[in-house]
Amino acid sequence: MMPMQGIRPCNAARGLRWLPALGVLLAVLVLAAGCRRESAEQALRRDVASLQAAIEARDAGAVAKFLADDFIGDDGLDRDGARRLAAIHFMRNASVGVTTGPLDIRLQGDDHATVRTTVVLTGGSGRLLPDSGRVHAVTLGWRREGGDWRVTSLSRESP
Repeated sequence: MMPMQGIRPCNAARGLRWLPALGVLLAVLVLAAGCRRESAEQALRRDVASLQAAIEARDAGAVAKFLADDFIGDDGLDRDGARRLAAIHFMRNASVGVTTGPLDIRLQGDDHATVRTTVVLTGGSGRLLPDSGRVHAVTLGWRREGGDWRVTSLSRESP
């Protein structure tokens, strides 16, 4: 074999010396993006919207997943009673609509919150106009369990 004389490394090989630095920079950017956490209020707003979607989907089981084990509602309604009540309403109404007013969120630390809003509940046969509609002023107590918010209490009144 003949020795290779006068052959220089190609420009591509010289450019590879920056590859480790580029890899480190990319890793730092990925980690920084992954470290961004949504705020407690953002997570709560997301879960309120998901609860609303579960109601509109007429899914009593999904609604119950948002209720804490120690949930208490008006007139002593517990978690299982709330799930059963939701199932009855969902069976009676072919469609269920939920429209909320602005959310007034009061955080108590990172793990407890109170949400006040007005809610218009509609239900009916699924035609263009609902057969029934009710407006309520609602106050929900929430507690973060793990990474998810759960409803601990609900009180409502007709304005």
